[in-house]
Amino acid sequence: MTDVSLGIPQMPAPDYPADVRARLESDAREVIARYPGSRSALLPLLHLVQSEEGHVTRTGIRFCAEMLDLTTAEVTAVSTFYTMYRRKPSGDYQVGVCTNTLCAVMGGDAIFDELKQHLGVGNDETTGDGKVTLEHIECNAACDFAPVVMVNWEFFDNQTPESAKALVDDLIAGREVRPTRGAPLCTYKETARILAGFPDTREGAVEASGGAGPASLAGLRLHRGEAQGRVVGQRAESPGDGATYGTPSPAEHASSHDAPRQTAESDPAHPADPVADNAAEEEGE
Repeated sequence: MTDVSLGIPQMPAPDYPADVRARLESDAREVIARYPGSRSALLPLLHLVQSEEGHVTRTGIRFCAEMLDLTTAEVTAVSTFYTMYRRKPSGDYQVGVCTNTLCAVMGGDAIFDELKQHLGVGNDETTGDGKVTLEHIECNAACDFAPVVMVNWEFFDNQTPESAKALVDDLIAGREVRPTRGAPLCTYKETARILAGFPDTREGAVEASGGAGPASLAGLRLHRGEAQGRVVGQRAESPGDGATYGTPSPAEHASSHDAPRQTAESDPAHPADPVADNAAEEEGE
């Protein structure tokens, strides 16, 4: 085999042992049968091969290509685009610290820095015993529980540097660790198989769905008209509901330059209010 772009001979990817290959083929056919077009099964098949070795190997890429009648280049392009597919061996537990805006300012950056020092690894690196891979992650839509740490995509809410260090110590020691909400924890390979679309056999996995926190629910109640708020940036009390936020009138607006205006400041001759504009046009007709 030759790399066409460089003219460098390439060794073909090794195949799985016969028994492993037979098992994976059976699983892959089950996944492919769910889709009207076979190539649509590529994402779950990548999770499937990742569940075998803990990351997407050349062997796994070749397997996916053969099962879906794709080129290895096509499979590689997809597997390297999505961050949930590992490109190198990783730990039994993928510990992700959210360092996006809200989690960062609430302490996520401090947690990540202390975990790097505590574990002796950098971003996307694995401890010597193969137990924990540490990485910073983007927002996982749990901002009202910030700062959030995830282990194999299960939530650990309202973390501190101390609680996060205790968490990874328990993982390394093999002690039982339970997420703040959601299903019981399992290994990264087991998680990958679930993401491939196979039954989640963890006890209580279906019932333990978790839920939104008070901050998110307050916004939902405002949207439904179940709670009243006042000026943005000021807390308004609602019976038995804690703080809520509402839309201010222009006179109450917390920042005067954000207040609605009838005309564009840069062009007073042209109204900035589309409702007024439309009404004027209709009258003219």
